[in-house]
Amino acid sequence: MTVTSDVVFLDGLDFFTRVVEQVDPGGWEAASPCAGWTALDVLGHLGSAIRFGAAALRGETYQWPTVDRPAELVQSDPAAYWADTAAAARQSLQGADLDLVMDTPMGPRSVRDRLAFPAIDLFVHAWDIARAVGIEVGIPVPVMEFAHSYIDPLPQEMVRGQSGAFGPELRVGPDASPTTVFIAWTGRTPR
Repeated sequence: MTVTSDVVFLDGLDFFTRVVEQVDPGGWEAASPCAGWTALDVLGHLGSAIRFGAAALRGETYQWPTVDRPAELVQSDPAAYWADTAAAARQSLQGADLDLVMDTPMGPRSVRDRLAFPAIDLFVHAWDIARAVGIEVGIPVPVMEFAHSYIDPLPQEMVRGQSGAFGPELRVGPDASPTTVFIAWTGRTPR
């Protein structure tokens, strides 16, 4: 069975929600693995990515907000902010035309294709927040395989470095867990 971006997206909403629900109120100010960001900054950033995904599902273009820190986007209780974001994303998926092709900075792409990166982000940023507050999570193998199938063919300059979503891939030991290997592939220090 092929895993598709819409399935990964829905599973990711659940995965991310489980992490958010475990964060104590004071945990949102903890430093995350994303340089210079707190767990709340990661939540604000991810909320924007999911709004991007929801807009793609509706066949709309999303205007990224401009703020000094992504945490500024979370104007309420973080769990409530996330619950509203996830509910809106789920609603957008119902009846969406996943085959609709739209112009993007990467050229014409289907809504399904445009949804892939926000879907992957749900898992990677759930790990970031979990790491910030000391929660252990394991990313499902089908999600990691999906991420590789989508990202590996892209030019490295689009994926890694200052303009990319990931840093340089890090090395891990031969006994590393699949999640550790995956997180190191994203350029994050697993421990």
